[in-house]
Amino acid sequence: MAYENWSKEDLVARLTLLEAEKEAPRVAITPPPPNPRRLWKTFDFSSYPRRKIALKFCYSGWEYNGLAIQTDPTPLPTVEGVIFDALGKAKLIDPDAGLEGCGWERCGRTDRGVSAGGQVISLWVRSALNNASIASDSPPLPSSKNDIPLVDPEDAFAGLDDDFGSLDDMDIPPPVKAPSKSEHSYTLILNRILPPTIRILAWSPVASDFSARFNCKSRHYKYFFATDNLDISLMREAATRLVGLHDFRNFCKLDPAKQLTTYVRRVMSAEISPVEGSPSGMHVLDLTGSAFLYHQVRHIMAVLFLVGSGLEFPSVVTTLLNVAPNAESDPTLPVVDTKPEYQMADGLPLMLYACHFGAGDLDWQVEEEAAGDADTLSPLGGGLYHQLHSIQARSQIYSTLNAEFLRAAAARHAPPPARLPLSATGFVPDGKTPMNVPLGGAEFRRSAKYVPLLERNRGEHFEVVNERWRLGKGARRDERRKAVEDEGDE
Repeated sequence: MAYENWSKEDLVARLTLLEAEKEAPRVAITPPPPNPRRLWKTFDFSSYPRRKIALKFCYSGWEYNGLAIQTDPTPLPTVEGVIFDALGKAKLIDPDAGLEGCGWERCGRTDRGVSAGGQVISLWVRSALNNASIASDSPPLPSSKNDIPLVDPEDAFAGLDDDFGSLDDMDIPPPVKAPSKSEHSYTLILNRILPPTIRILAWSPVASDFSARFNCKSRHYKYFFATDNLDISLMREAATRLVGLHDFRNFCKLDPAKQLTTYVRRVMSAEISPVEGSPSGMHVLDLTGSAFLYHQVRHIMAVLFLVGSGLEFPSVVTTLLNVAPNAESDPTLPVVDTKPEYQMADGLPLMLYACHFGAGDLDWQVEEEAAGDADTLSPLGGGLYHQLHSIQARSQIYSTLNAEFLRAAAARHAPPPARLPLSATGFVPDGKTPMNVPLGGAEFRRSAKYVPLLERNRGEHFEVVNERWRLGKGARRDERRKAVEDEGDE
């Protein structure tokens, strides 16, 4: 405030007013009465019934450090970790009980960068129904309150900030006797908490002995790739040789911690086709099998890329599957009982597309946002289809912009000569001229000299790898576990 132009009388009046305010007694301010909803700070999970359900969801793998929760810190969050936190925030599970406390099981594990369009987990969650109304038998919880008829928790949340009500503080009164109404809208509750890169597609009630892992009959993977410098006909011929019951030890990464002694898996179908509606001519490998080994799909794609480049013949797949002499194998084929050294394909284009279960195992339930609440309750607004459509439309804008950048660069920079596939270019590797050997995900290995797969150095036999792990890391792990058990007995 500027006092330069004030008169003497005005300045004296101002000083007198300030002195009066300074000497005035302070009036005690009575705090408002406490909110009765904040008197209950602990949530008694044992007071609510539980039921077992399955959740189907999709996620963008490049945003996460893989699917499975890790005991050690990871540079990126894991998909399961984010979903687990959302379930805990919604008070659908007890986060302090961990994965074991809710019987968490996954259908198929995906690694860092790998996405899913139809991943499935099964677990026990809090239910809005009375125990007698739940089809599957929930195991008794450690409380006699488990059989008390409960008020629908969604009614208890009425008037709070959202449909699951101030869950950060969990200001929920204890349950009172009242008839239950309908089940929680699990997909809506979770999608309002989860980031847009993870979407719950549906939920299903399941039997108490249902397992997302062991009830799964088959898994369907998709691997997307550009057809630049690849002979698709050769790749298709090689892919057909994968179908059937085979030992895939040469198409996976050995994990001694699992102590596997058999690598036999059944591939039900392996087909390569154009991606429907793709303006850039993208193709996809659709691979379906009963179960898959560690990094099996990425190793398969690496070999198919070598075949599509013309650097290997399709018959190399049959040879790599010939791990031991038998009556059905071609006697002219070499036996390859240990894996040649080669780099697996990039994980970005890989997706666990679907998990298939037996008839009657699942009954998927779908809920949609109410029209009036869509813009305020959902992080993206609108129903689930609209949310995912918006994400796709935005990615198409990025793709269009990148195409314009490439077009602008092409006006001043000529594209390099294409030397692959050898079947189309007629190029003969001379050990001097570099080639861009594809690895998927727009990644390449630049090399002038190519060594055929069957002439490369071989890894150790899985029995040797398993034994070394048992005597090393495995033995040390067992010692630590024994020490913990002994401390618990004292």
